[in-house]
Amino acid sequence: MDFAPDERTREYQGRLQAFMDDHVYPAEPVYRQQMQESGNPNHHPAVLEELKATAREQGLWNLFHPHPEWGPGLTNLQYAHLAEITGRSPELAPEALNCNAPDTGNMEVLTLFGTDEHKETWLKPLLAGEIASAFAMTEPAVASSDATNIEMRMVRDGDEYVLNGRKWWTSNALHQNCKVLIVMGKTDPDAAPHRQQSMMVVPLDTPGITVLRGLPVFGYQDREGHAEVLFEDVRVPTSALLAGEGDGFAISQARLGPGRIHHCMRSIGMAERALDLMIDRAESRTTFGQPVSQRSNVQDWIAEARIEIEMVRLLVLKTAWMMDTVGNREARTEIAAIKVAAPEMALKVIDRAIQVHGGGGVSNDFPLASFYAHQRTLRLADGPDEVHKRVVALRELRRRATERDA
Repeated sequence: MDFAPDERTREYQGRLQAFMDDHVYPAEPVYRQQMQESGNPNHHPAVLEELKATAREQGLWNLFHPHPEWGPGLTNLQYAHLAEITGRSPELAPEALNCNAPDTGNMEVLTLFGTDEHKETWLKPLLAGEIASAFAMTEPAVASSDATNIEMRMVRDGDEYVLNGRKWWTSNALHQNCKVLIVMGKTDPDAAPHRQQSMMVVPLDTPGITVLRGLPVFGYQDREGHAEVLFEDVRVPTSALLAGEGDGFAISQARLGPGRIHHCMRSIGMAERALDLMIDRAESRTTFGQPVSQRSNVQDWIAEARIEIEMVRLLVLKTAWMMDTVGNREARTEIAAIKVAAPEMALKVIDRAIQVHGGGGVSNDFPLASFYAHQRTLRLADGPDEVHKRVVALRELRRRATERDA
């Protein structure tokens, strides 16, 4: 195993770091000002479109996409080093590079399972950053960590499907540019548990769709929104179907694997920035005649943060390498493991950085409170910790049983 960045990755790292230093970090206060002046939590600020234009000009676009036709064709391991950098400015950098969730996952789904019509109508404008999309899977009435629980009905009626149900945490649905949803529901409740579900491509303006509200996250109304969406007799043509009837669960697993590792890569970058902020704050504040950075407990926190970040980074890089070499299925244990480890590590580092910042740490004067809310949410998004631990435990139990039998 060799996780060191190769020559191509190092070249992209240099260009991306320069883009962050020259454009993204200076844009952060501009972004906050434009959002505040708009008075609309879902406002799409002009500075973001300026960043997108610059990123495209510099060839820093669709870095996540593995297919050379749509992006630079980087491997998971190559992209891991780059996604980490974008995690240092989560509100701006991922979208500026057209590498933000849930659009990345939706683009991958459309690439793998979309028809020519889907690709022409939705994938191409998504790849160009002209529109945004949302993924409607989670539901308020069931434990959606088990996707077989999903209740939304998708009933065939001639050459159409009729959709009825309620979704929530439909991230991006309140984005100013959101035009399309990928929706998961049940087409055959009598089929085997993992063959009951299907996925469909549904324009957001289809009659019968009502965006009820944006759900706050620890009091934050994220710009892209996490919407509760009602579907009442929503009619879509049979051509809206992705792959075939009963393929929804399989598509969801294909979609969520890469998405989970992207989140974990960005979590490392967020933890790195929190550590930098913690060190800078500790150096600039004096208590009882000494800089805070000289306090032994603070030095412990700094040292432990570095150790924990490096440990998780190695696991994430190993996971990316396995996805490249043996595929997502064989890397399932590692994907589940990093989805637990990365947010837990980042939360620990961010929490200590907040402590060192004192009252400022829980305010909006620093990004740490927002970082914390984001990472705490990530322990639920794309599957809660408990589900991922169960995956790891069951695979370990099977491994040991096989060894005993042998």
